[in-house]
Amino acid sequence: MSLPTKVKIVEVGPRDGLQNEAQNVPVEVKVKLVELLVDAGLRSIEAGAFVSPKWVPQMASSAEVYRQVTKSPGISYPMLVPNMRGLEQAIESGVEEIALFAAASETFSQKNTNCSIEESVGRFTDVVSKAQQHNMRIRGYISCALGCPYEGEVDANVVVDLTRRLHDVGCYEVSVADTIGVGTANQAQALFEQLAGAIPVTQLAAHFHDTYGQALANIHAVLQTGVAVIDSSVAGLGGCPYAKGATGNVATEDVVYMLNGMGIDTGIDMDKLLDAGVYINGFLDRAPVSRAANALLKKKAS
Repeated sequence: MSLPTKVKIVEVGPRDGLQNEAQNVPVEVKVKLVELLVDAGLRSIEAGAFVSPKWVPQMASSAEVYRQVTKSPGISYPMLVPNMRGLEQAIESGVEEIALFAAASETFSQKNTNCSIEESVGRFTDVVSKAQQHNMRIRGYISCALGCPYEGEVDANVVVDLTRRLHDVGCYEVSVADTIGVGTANQAQALFEQLAGAIPVTQLAAHFHDTYGQALANIHAVLQTGVAVIDSSVAGLGGCPYAKGATGNVATEDVVYMLNGMGIDTGIDMDKLLDAGVYINGFLDRAPVSRAANALLKKKAS
């Protein structure tokens, strides 16, 4: 079995993790969460999204969050942008890296961005072109890669085609997401083997939700294809406003615990990562979803 010796964790908790929370999370709480994650060793942290506050009210404060976060050298703070309007807000805020997305399902694309897959390609091509004029780094996402809440199974060829197109227009990395968490290890591995034939595997990332408890198994499976970038969310925060029943992203604590046990370097301090999870769970008044976090916190308290 060939596995990477080092894995980059892209922390999506402050954006993907919090976007579906019903209670308002104040700017100062989001800023402190980001800074705790930096202190824990995360080097890429999604700080927010420039999306419609009507549809995703939790992200309405993203510009202020980005402004207030202390920018540390060597750390990227990508902001999600769905369209040209979002990009313009990012430019106004001085953002250096953006993330944009497309869906591998026509119905999900219409529900999420009010356009077809092909129309979304036209949108992200225009967004990339303008972002490049402002010297922004650009990361791509593909939603519903292993299943759609409306259509069920998704054609892997659509995922491969979208991945190639995001790469070809200038995304330095493409994160392929099981948005509703239905995929299993063999499916995930087979898809990423196909994807690795379409673009360099060093430019692929995996983004798994843990709805059916399969995320860690899926991560282990795609690591064997050469993938060495994993998206995760502190304390397992998350959900998708357009995917009913989708639970949180795989917990960063669980991913780090697994990788540590496999001898794979992440550069993350587990104790400080636990502190970040305790902080945001304390504000949200809930127990950690992460099994590793619960076990380690109990051990520390005993």
